[in-house]
Amino acid sequence: MTEIFPWTPPSSSLPIWEGTPPGYQPAFGQPVPTITPYHASSSQPRAAVVVLPGGGYGMKAAHEAEPVALWLNTLGISAFVLDYRVAPYRHPIPLLDARRAIQFVRCHAEEWEIDPERVGILGFSAGGHLASTAGTHFEELTGADDAVSRFPYRPNAMILCYPVISFGRYRHHGSMENLLGLNPAEDLRDHLSNEKQVSDQTSPAFIWHTANDQAVPVENSLLLAAALSEHQIPYELHIFASGEHGTGMAQGHPYAGPWSDLCARWLNNLGFVE
Repeated sequence: MTEIFPWTPPSSSLPIWEGTPPGYQPAFGQPVPTITPYHASSSQPRAAVVVLPGGGYGMKAAHEAEPVALWLNTLGISAFVLDYRVAPYRHPIPLLDARRAIQFVRCHAEEWEIDPERVGILGFSAGGHLASTAGTHFEELTGADDAVSRFPYRPNAMILCYPVISFGRYRHHGSMENLLGLNPAEDLRDHLSNEKQVSDQTSPAFIWHTANDQAVPVENSLLLAAALSEHQIPYELHIFASGEHGTGMAQGHPYAGPWSDLCARWLNNLGFVE
């Protein structure tokens, strides 16, 4: 099994909300949401990706944070790791944080030499659920009314790594309960089953999974890919023959190891790589 350690944002992290974040509960013992910038060197405005580590909506996994940002830097892409709020916070709080992170990057695009038309989102496991929620849900939610909030929050691309997608038959039960509470109503489960929320607005996607994932069934990725295909949303799907859940960058992994090279090619074809 992959050892999973909680991620602690470094001192260079930046709060994404001005003042008290919407829905903030000091009693929950979590810091205000932040992003940690990992700027890539470039002579011109570059693409950016917001990184969402997984952790079942109960924590954020360290091996799905900084190592991913540093890999994106090797492609000439600036990365921003988001410390989003998790349980006991419930939906829509994590989505508010993810949307705000995208807006925050676009708000600072000129300062950070970012192309605001090339801002993607990448998530692992439950972070993949949050990333896919950001790429499929566009209903208005109550948040801040400030300069950052006036920027678009739709990502230009989604990278979904062994993602939680559905809260139906193939759900990861712990992620669902952490996000929606015990015994959530069927209509709420359907609303956050993101294969059911794909539309013409949905962002292009790169998806990968392992066929024998024992924690988050591969059907999550298959269901999303089928929905993307139905709506003619560009996507690329890779199912590797074997591998435990939570492999992260999967360096040296006998099956899933190539995912990052395949994703780099996809990002290049999408215009994210200079």
